[in-house]
Amino acid sequence: MSKGLKRGVAWALGALLFALHPAPAFSSAARAAQATILADASYQGALIEQIREAKRRIICAFYLFKVGDRRGNLPAAVASELLQARRRGVDVTVILEGGSPVGRENRVAASTLSRGGVRVVIPRGKRVVHAKAAVIDGRYVMLGSHNLTHAALSRNRELSVLLDSPELAAQTTGYLEGIR
Repeated sequence: MSKGLKRGVAWALGALLFALHPAPAFSSAARAAQATILADASYQGALIEQIREAKRRIICAFYLFKVGDRRGNLPAAVASELLQARRRGVDVTVILEGGSPVGRENRVAASTLSRGGVRVVIPRGKRVVHAKAAVIDGRYVMLGSHNLTHAALSRNRELSVLLDSPELAAQTTGYLEGIR
C-alpha cells in the first residue's frame, strides 16, 4: 500500500471518528494525531505491544473475542497480555457483544478475563456492540475492522489504525464508557 494511500485511509478513519461522535472545539494547542495503518496481521503485534507498554488504563470493545484452546490461538495471546497488564496494576476494561451469534464465544473470553480481575462489560439491550476499539493510557487509540479472532489476526483482509492522540483518546474513552 502506498504511503499516500495509507495517509488517506488514516485521515478518513479520523474524520469518521469525528463525524460519528461530535467533539468540542479544541484550542490551537491541540496537536495533530500521529497515525499508523495496521493492515491485516500487523494489528495483533501492535495491540500486544500497546498492552505490554500500558501503565495506567486499557479500555477496549470488540464485537467478537474468540479465545480458543488450540495451540497458537492469537486471541488467547491477547487475553494473556490483558491479564498480565491487570496483574501489573493496569485498570483493564473489556466491552463485548452479548447477543447471538457471538455471545457464547464472548462469554468464554469474559469468563477467562474476569477470573483474572479484568472488568468485563456485556451490555444488555437491543443495540449491538459492533465497535472494534482500544484506548491505552489516555493517549493511544486503535480503531478499525479487526475483531479478536484467529482469522482476523492472521489471514483476513482487515484494516485498522493506531492513533497517537490524547484528544481522540479522550473522545473514544467517553464513547466506550457510555456503552452500557
